[in-house]
Amino acid sequence: MQRADVSLHGHRVHYRFAGSGPLLVLLHGIAGSSATWEEVGWWLQRGHSVLAPDLLGHGQSAKPRGDYSLGAYANLLRDLLASLGHERATVVGHSLGGGVALQFAYQFPDRCERLVLVSSGGLGREVHPLLRSAAIPGAGVVLPLLCGEGTRSTVARATHWLGRLGLRAGPDLEEVWRGFVSLGDADTRRAFLDTARSVLDVRGQRVSATNRLYLAEELPTLLIWGERDPLIPVRHAHAAHESIPGSRLEVFPGAGHFPHRDDPRRFVDLLQEFVATTQPARLDEARLRERMREVEAQRAASAAADLATRRRRPARSSAHAAPPPR
Repeated sequence: MQRADVSLHGHRVHYRFAGSGPLLVLLHGIAGSSATWEEVGWWLQRGHSVLAPDLLGHGQSAKPRGDYSLGAYANLLRDLLASLGHERATVVGHSLGGGVALQFAYQFPDRCERLVLVSSGGLGREVHPLLRSAAIPGAGVVLPLLCGEGTRSTVARATHWLGRLGLRAGPDLEEVWRGFVSLGDADTRRAFLDTARSVLDVRGQRVSATNRLYLAEELPTLLIWGERDPLIPVRHAHAAHESIPGSRLEVFPGAGHFPHRDDPRRFVDLLQEFVATTQPARLDEARLRERMREVEAQRAASAAADLATRRRRPARSSAHAAPPPR
C-alpha cells in the first residue's frame, strides 16, 4: 500500500491507500496504526479503493493536545474523506476503530454504506484488565517507567508473562507489543491515555452503542470476531448480532483479538463477499429521526401496558399479610 499525508485543521494525518473502485475505510485499534491492515490491504485493493488512516494520536499522524473522543474521531474521518474527494464508504473498524465506525455511522448516516465491526469496542462493558489499567489514576506516571528502553528489552523476552494475560504468541502478542513499544514516545503516550480515558474507566468500557443498535437495522452490518479474543469477549458479538436485525456474524475459530491477522485470507474473502452481496445503504437524518420516534413510541406503549397490568393486580389480602415482628 502507498503512503501519504494530508493536513486537516493544522494537523498531519498519515494514511495508506491502494486500488480503485468502491471505497473501503479500515480503522485500527487503540495504540495501533494503519500497519495492522497492510497484508489484507494488498488483497482488498483488487476491485476496491482501500484507505487506512493513522488516527490522530497514533502511528505517524500528529499527536496534538485535544479531543480524542469517538465523536472527534468520527469528525476526523468525515473530514479526511471530504479532503480526499470521497463522499461515501464501507467502514471497517477494529477494536477502538469499531467504536469510531459505529459513531461515524450514527453521526453521518448518509456517508456510511456498510458497517463492519471487527472485535469492536462499544458493544459491552467487559474488557481485559490490561485495557482497564489505562484508566487507573497514576497510569501516566507508571507508563514512562514501563516503556523505557531498558525495560522494553527485558519485557520483550517475557513471553510467558504476557501469556498469563491471555495473549498467545502470534498476532495478539505481536500487535500488543508493537503498541506497547510506541508508548515510549511521550506525545504518543499522552494521546493514548487521553484516548483510553475517553472510552474506559476502571470497571471497563463506559461508552456503549448497545441502546442505539436498532438504528443499524437498515445498514448492512457484518461482525467478525476471534473465538478466543482475550481483550474484548466474543459474547459482545453475539449480543450485538441479536440487537441488529439482518446483521451477519462470523467467528474465527481459535483466533484472538486480531482475526484479520490470524486468518487474513478468510477475512478478505468474507469482506469481499459481504460487499458484493449487499446493497449500499442510503440513509439520512430524516429516516433516523423517524426510526427513533417509532422505537420510543413502542417503548412508551410497552411501559404503559406494564403499568396497567400492575394496577390490575389485586392487592394482597390483609388476611394473608405477614404478622408483625415481635
